[in-house]
Amino acid sequence: MRSASTWVACRALVLLAALLAVGETHAANSNCVGSCANAGTFLRASQVQRIIAQAVAEAQARNRRATIAVVDRVGNVLAVFQMNGARAFARITSGRFNRRLPQFPDAGLEEIQLPIAGAPPGVPSSFAAIAKAITAAYLSSEGNAFGSRTANQIVQEFFNPGERGQPSGPLFGVQFSQLPCGDLVQQGEAVGIGPRRSPLGLSADPGGLTLYLRGTPVGGIGVIADGIYGVDANIVDVDQSVDELIALAGTAGFEAPENRRADRIAVGGLLLRYSDAVTGDLLSDPGSAPAFSSIDGRLGTLVAASGFYPTPPVVRRGTAFGQRASGIIPADQVRPPLFGRGLDAFVLADSTGANRFPPIAGAPNDGQRLTASEVRTLLREGIEVANSARANIRQPNGSQVRVTLSVVDVNGTILGVARTRDAPVFGIDVSLQKARAAAFFSSPDAAASLSGTNNPLFAGALRGYVRDTQAFVDPPFRGRVFEDGVAYSNRAIGNLARPYFPDGIESGPTGPLSKPGVSSGPRQGIFRIGVNEWSPFNVGIQLDLVAPDVIGSLLVAPNTVRDCGTSNAPSIALGRLANGIQIFPGSVPIFKSGVLVGALGISGDGVDQDDMVAFLGVNNASVALRGRIRNAPRGRRADRVRITQGGSQTLRLRYVQCPVAPFIGSDVQTPCKGK
Repeated sequence: MRSASTWVACRALVLLAALLAVGETHAANSNCVGSCANAGTFLRASQVQRIIAQAVAEAQARNRRATIAVVDRVGNVLAVFQMNGARAFARITSGRFNRRLPQFPDAGLEEIQLPIAGAPPGVPSSFAAIAKAITAAYLSSEGNAFGSRTANQIVQEFFNPGERGQPSGPLFGVQFSQLPCGDLVQQGEAVGIGPRRSPLGLSADPGGLTLYLRGTPVGGIGVIADGIYGVDANIVDVDQSVDELIALAGTAGFEAPENRRADRIAVGGLLLRYSDAVTGDLLSDPGSAPAFSSIDGRLGTLVAASGFYPTPPVVRRGTAFGQRASGIIPADQVRPPLFGRGLDAFVLADSTGANRFPPIAGAPNDGQRLTASEVRTLLREGIEVANSARANIRQPNGSQVRVTLSVVDVNGTILGVARTRDAPVFGIDVSLQKARAAAFFSSPDAAASLSGTNNPLFAGALRGYVRDTQAFVDPPFRGRVFEDGVAYSNRAIGNLARPYFPDGIESGPTGPLSKPGVSSGPRQGIFRIGVNEWSPFNVGIQLDLVAPDVIGSLLVAPNTVRDCGTSNAPSIALGRLANGIQIFPGSVPIFKSGVLVGALGISGDGVDQDDMVAFLGVNNASVALRGRIRNAPRGRRADRVRITQGGSQTLRLRYVQCPVAPFIGSDVQTPCKGK
């Protein structure tokens, strides 16, 4: 038998060899740090055709039949090409289950079969390819290139996947963002402002890669040829993913800069993964790929994707990021300017260039409300914190934090949205999910709202989450969770929404807002369907809140669902959780005279950076406003909630966790301490 040290050493060598191999693509390096995007950096229709032709040539060389999607940076679908003989549907599976699964909704999206006459299990392949392409486009920036394989690494129950006993991925739950039923993401088949919705949220299935022009991301390519929309549970080896190899061929001439790729970025001491595919493994020469005109109609055709890509389908040009057509523009270009000149910030704009979410006043709660001026101050102070802080997931080292900020009131109404330069697009929707989660779960009517749904498929499940959480904690909070006015940050909510509690400790119980993990054993009550119930496609309350409307959005054409809580009405509709919730850190509730008035959500960088920008954003706004608004009173924060395990070990929830020495050009070590 090998010793433990020998096994660890061998495993480290395998991983090192894999990472070295992944670096063999030799794409050009980039000097862009957030300002390279301009009116000329977008995908032309001829370039989209070239990308597809290159991918088709590799699929042909491998005798595989693929569905290929190309999107721009804000998610507009520019083309979907399906080769002759390609599977029309892709099966959703994590590969974790060794027995027959129960019917929806108990298995989440695992092995889902849409109620379409004659359709096999799964979803349209066009939707799977679009989701992969959007994932790569949305997670990337001039400072980082992430693909769907990167997403796979950071959303599973252990980080790294397969390393049992480790905490969950840093972006655990991000796959359920950009949802097709969300109220912030844009709908429709025409090219327009973003961010656009994704048919399946973000994808953890390898085969989505980012497209770059002159150092700036201009979109993504997504490929599905193997018929499986899944995950990679073992990232130590180097896969020969046919989806990823075909996508890699498509990126030729549009490759991610080598010094910006995920495998140049470490999170928690672990290098991220961008792609296992390398150019040396290609069976075709992308530079010799035939013209698109010679394959269109012969090797395959453009195909419509209802709600995302029109009939008749045509190859389209993308939008230029940072320009009016993209829906994301500098804050000083709207009228009136959001902050005035001098603050490097961006906003979401409509097609006329007007701010989609200018600061507005919130709804009153017990006589208190956020004013429009206070919302503007919150956004400004948060951006100033981000612009002065050191990023965690960007190159070069020492880059500024790049995030999106969203402010909501107690009803989840959007009061204002702003962004820093070159922040990844995924953070727009996610920052709103985080803000809404903090406002909702901090409200004393949250338990009643969750228990009050009349949806027969999910009423029992949502009541079960409340019941289990109220029984999970120690007195004096036992029996009163989500109705006692305790302030919940997204970090605290996430603590309760992991398959193991504490996070990664398999001997512990299941988090009460999660489905149980592989080692949790049978669970009594509504969730008793056996072991190994949790998967990236079946996480718990996060999916159960939105699953009916996610599925409904895939079936209705043209889609009109603009609220992911509609089917769980009447209790949680009307915007409170209209784009779902997020369960990784980066939001805090906001108080005024001791009364909950809203929340601030942040997303786009490392989770500790997101936490810090939210917490210090509110703190610094409080200072600027002479105490009119504040972070939650210390005695009401969720880190007062205790959980005793096994009659001995007592743990507390976490409220926020800020990085050490986070600022550029400052020696401040613990900026959140004592606040």
